Amino acid sequence: MIELTPCPLCKSTFTYEMEGLLACPECGHEWSPEEDSTEDQPFIVKDSNGNTLQNGDTVITIKNLPVKGSPQGIKAGTKVKNIRLVDSDHNIDCKIDGFGAMALKSEFVKKA
Repeated sequence: MIELTPCPLCKSTFTYEMEGLLACPECGHEWSPEEDSTEDQPFIVKDSNGNTLQNGDTVITIKNLPVKGSPQGIKAGTKVKNIRLVDSDHNIDCKIDGFGAMALKSEFVKKA
């Protein structure tokens, strides 16, 4: 049996071949097997000013951010140390003093 690559969008392993294309039954995405070079592309995250962020960087929030389930939010100017980049909607994982583990969007921070 031929091993098919997972879907580049949702990472589902239930892909199948259909008329020369690969298809994903979970998200409906179709792509050509020749386009399967998504692994070679580097994952780049940029802050609000366009600076490239890396794991371990220190960032500062540029606006007040509400936190679900908390009566107060994260204030603008809060310094966040030792960030970790992830490939999702909220692409920064970090720990903030007084809040704990948190996921932030890179468009609301600037590199310190």
